[in-house]
Amino acid sequence: MSAAAASGNWRLGDVEVNRVGYGAMRLTGNGMMGNSDHRPIDRGVAVRLLHSAFEQGVNHLDTAAFYFSPLRSANELINRALATWRDDVVVVTKVGPGRDPSGEWFTMARPEQLRGQVEENLRQLGRDHLDVVNLRHSGPGTSVAEHFGALAELREAGLVRHLGLSSVRPEHVAEAQAIAPVVCVQNSYGLDWRRADESGLVDLCRERGIAFVPFFALSGLQREAAAAQEQDARVHTVARAHGATPAQIRLAWTLHRGPHVLAIPGTANPAHLAENIAAGALRLSEEELALLDKPGEAGA
Repeated sequence: MSAAAASGNWRLGDVEVNRVGYGAMRLTGNGMMGNSDHRPIDRGVAVRLLHSAFEQGVNHLDTAAFYFSPLRSANELINRALATWRDDVVVVTKVGPGRDPSGEWFTMARPEQLRGQVEENLRQLGRDHLDVVNLRHSGPGTSVAEHFGALAELREAGLVRHLGLSSVRPEHVAEAQAIAPVVCVQNSYGLDWRRADESGLVDLCRERGIAFVPFFALSGLQREAAAAQEQDARVHTVARAHGATPAQIRLAWTLHRGPHVLAIPGTANPAHLAENIAAGALRLSEEELALLDKPGEAGA
């Protein structure tokens, strides 16, 4: 059994993936956050990191065409890594928002512009079809029907195999499912950020057999920034009991929310990559889960 397989698996569309995957955003360096002075990761190093993830059983990658910095594109690094890899890896990308070549963000694409975004992902990844495309929602209260319908047409045309959603509420899932099958939902979610619990989204996905894929599970309110030094006494207590890192406990807590919950932590550090994957093998007791669910306390 591979290290990633210890987390269990879930069916993403028509393919089983291990529940611990990899988010590719950090492969680009900090340039995506507007810091063009950050030294980009060496391309060879990036490919070796991805191959290391694959060797440890990671077969689910999260990416986007807008994951790029001045000198690096996550999709193109994935393309290079997959060109010399023998086994199947499910690549999940997203469309909706976008960035121009200078890196400036523009508003949500119109439905008729989504085909261009899908084709850009195809070019960068070097593929004839995309495994999964998530529609990244534009904001609260707005419908996803027109945009999701446009993606459903691309699915019928064979450019996309499966569809998902990102940054949505339960009503958007129902709206999309009336148009085409939804295989996954990506939302910000973690120990300190549980709006998807409050809205019932995590439970809804489980009931409907949809993968729930949290992002920012480690960085939380810091979003794209790297996770800060752990300040939560609960997390430190459980980490010491398992001989694990606080980040591993946060990932393990996330995976314990249900068998349909997948993790996509990202890193450019090989040691952190191995730690993230190993977190899938941690089994937290009911007492430990109850402790983590109590109000947080600062300090170690």
